[in-house]
Amino acid sequence: MAHTARGCSLALICITLRLLIKAEIDVCKKGDVTVKPSRVIALGSAVNISCSLKPKQDCPHHFSSNKLILYKFNREISSHHGHSFSSQVTDLPLGTTLFVCKLACTKRSETPICGAEISVGVVPEQPQNLSCMQKGEHGTVVCTWDRGRDTHLYTEYTLRLNGPKNLTWQKQCSVHSCDRLDLGISLTPELPESMLTATVTATNSLGSSSSFPFTFTFLDIVRPLPPWDISINFPNASGSRCTLQWEDEGQVLLNRLRYRPHNSRSWNMVNVTNANGRHDLLDLKPFTEYEFQLSSKLHISKGSWSDWSESLRAQTPEEEPTGTLDVWYTKQHIDYNRQQISLFWKNLSVSEARGKILHYRVTLQEVTRRKTTLQNITGHTSWTWVVPRTGTWTVAVSAVNSKGSSLPTCINVTDLCSTESLNPHQVSANSEGTDHIVVTWQHPRKADLAVQEYIVEWWALHPEGSTQPLLNWLRLPANNVSSLISENIKPYICYKIRVHALSGDQGGCSSIQGGSKHKAPLSGPHIIAITEEEGSVFISWNHIPVQEQMGCILHYRIFWKARGSTSQPGLREIPYRLSQNSYPINSLHPKVTYVLWMTALTAAGEGPQGNEREFCLQGEANWKAFVTPSICFAVIMVGIFSVRYFRQKAFVLLSALRPQWCSREIPDPANSTWAKKYPMVEEKMQLSLDRLQMAWPIPEEPEPLVINEVLHQVTPVFRHPHSANWPERGQGVQGHITSNEDTVYIASSPPPPRALTAEPRQLADLYKVLGRRGPDSKPGNPASPSMVLPVDYLSSHEGYLPSNTDELPPHEAPLTDPLEDLELQHISLSVFTSSSLHPLTFSCGDKLTLDRLKMGCGSLML
Repeated sequence: MAHTARGCSLALICITLRLLIKAEIDVCKKGDVTVKPSRVIALGSAVNISCSLKPKQDCPHHFSSNKLILYKFNREISSHHGHSFSSQVTDLPLGTTLFVCKLACTKRSETPICGAEISVGVVPEQPQNLSCMQKGEHGTVVCTWDRGRDTHLYTEYTLRLNGPKNLTWQKQCSVHSCDRLDLGISLTPELPESMLTATVTATNSLGSSSSFPFTFTFLDIVRPLPPWDISINFPNASGSRCTLQWEDEGQVLLNRLRYRPHNSRSWNMVNVTNANGRHDLLDLKPFTEYEFQLSSKLHISKGSWSDWSESLRAQTPEEEPTGTLDVWYTKQHIDYNRQQISLFWKNLSVSEARGKILHYRVTLQEVTRRKTTLQNITGHTSWTWVVPRTGTWTVAVSAVNSKGSSLPTCINVTDLCSTESLNPHQVSANSEGTDHIVVTWQHPRKADLAVQEYIVEWWALHPEGSTQPLLNWLRLPANNVSSLISENIKPYICYKIRVHALSGDQGGCSSIQGGSKHKAPLSGPHIIAITEEEGSVFISWNHIPVQEQMGCILHYRIFWKARGSTSQPGLREIPYRLSQNSYPINSLHPKVTYVLWMTALTAAGEGPQGNEREFCLQGEANWKAFVTPSICFAVIMVGIFSVRYFRQKAFVLLSALRPQWCSREIPDPANSTWAKKYPMVEEKMQLSLDRLQMAWPIPEEPEPLVINEVLHQVTPVFRHPHSANWPERGQGVQGHITSNEDTVYIASSPPPPRALTAEPRQLADLYKVLGRRGPDSKPGNPASPSMVLPVDYLSSHEGYLPSNTDELPPHEAPLTDPLEDLELQHISLSVFTSSSLHPLTFSCGDKLTLDRLKMGCGSLML
């Protein structure tokens, strides 16, 4: 049909062109144009074109002469003055060329005389590949051939078929580019071995050419019709076996069958002889949709195959699943006695599922103590339980379809990262295109156990509060140190990647973050709150949305500067952690208003800043600022008061500052002049003694110093405090009376100086007569003269001994009353309180050695 249309179009163009030429030239009334040797020539030939005027067609007499011009497609190629002329033309192209002759009487006026068309072509080539075919037993014989190159001329093709008994069929084709003819006859199978011969001849004005004869028989050219009414059956609902049935023409001897899964591009081919429209297939896959096609042939070695039949699509029935699930798990501690176990598994392949998986059966069992068993059925590929942390747990997962279940996959739930010696080393992740990541690692360096397999798991990182991310994993042999991961990998998404090295129930792991492609973040963290706690500023923020992170965030940056300041802002860079959304800053000054903002960084660079927040640190009291100086002051004071000299000076200062009304009785002996000077005197004496010891040898036993003193008999005298001559409370030298009635021991006469001697027994008697008002003494109860005190005890709480009576103040002059005079003498000479110690006189010998009497600054010791 295409060739016929092209031939009709070319003929219409030629007719139109001829009409236009005829209308313009007006059938050559003024002259003629002749072409020699012919108006149809072979390519490369030359032609002579002659143009002549008819009588009485010259220009008018007032014009000088006639001018004839020859045009080729409106382009002038030659001219001549006169009534006729001739011109030779060469190198004409293939096809038709139009020549026109015109008469020019003036330069501006030209009159067409006549024209001619010259066709340039080639002789037809010999037709090639002649073949004939009859489609079906009742079809017609159709022959086809290759006509060769285009002749550019009108060419006629003649098909001739010669059969037995001088039978001849002939048909012609005159359309342009003719290469197919239908003879309109049918060959019958009565003479299957009869020979027939076909030829085709191409003819044009330049010559003709015939093909080689094509000889064939009925079986050679008859092509059967494709099989029809195809059906399929699955005996006993088998998923791997089926029976195909179809209809064929009666003479068909051979069939071929091709089939494939609907998602496959390659075909499986089966040839069947004498099938009689039936064939069994035995190697199908259960629960798989197949496409089937059939073709037929009349003879094993002769003839041609029919076209493929229309496709038949059918799905094989289900069968019990085969294979086992690939199961993986994660553990997470919830509290001290509970843990969360999350199970994940991959779908079975179509060939393993062998049907539609209805659900999965999951079993979790504690196998050591309580033998607890937990079972569940789910249609998802994950499941989560919360179980006790004690005991050993095992997991079994199987897939179930309408025909049965697969074998369960059993694993022991252990801590996958507990063995550090199995940790892979130098884990790295690099992008490979836009949807692939290459993960590499090194084998564990000091593994006590051999690595049996590696597990590479990855999941997309999402901010807190989002749904649980999809976990992906790959199992790799123990000799692998790299993996290309592509499942669920998208550009500009950050993934957490973990490599596990497993050996039995033990494992080690190492983690890293990576992605397939990175950009700088599209936004910055959003600061939601700024709080002050114990002098520090805590900044809280929201994470950047996942769609704006554009990869793995490596760091956050916190900036701050005083409001209105032109200096560079302060900067704190912190590593990115998914669980962290606050951070303290200790560099802000109180009472200054600061502007704070944040940015985020990926491997591609730093993103824009987030929102700005203002904050002013109030400067609340810092307990450290108070406690630290206090501790330092306490340490210094303890150091100072650990030195006796400074301790005594401080005590003297505090005693001097104490008001008089704070003392119920006379001051403590430590405030006496003797007590103040004694430590310094003792220190100087010790220094002098040390120097003497260095200069002089120390005698083995020093001679005793004899002190002569006359002690008179002591007579107890009782003085009532309300006597007229007794000084009132608060008057006198020291002026304090602590009881309503005191016992006073006085001497019968003033004791002249003499040697004082005492034996131990006599000294004991001396201490026995020393009266003391104890803490339990009550007014009106005098101290008993027979009260026994310890030998080495001298009271220092209620009296004092002046070191020099000459140092008494002037207002302590002796009174006129003898008793008062006696009291004054008692007060100025006694080391005891006025109510407990008085001058004594006793006769006990005349010697008292210093080696028997020891005196200290606080007590008198024997």
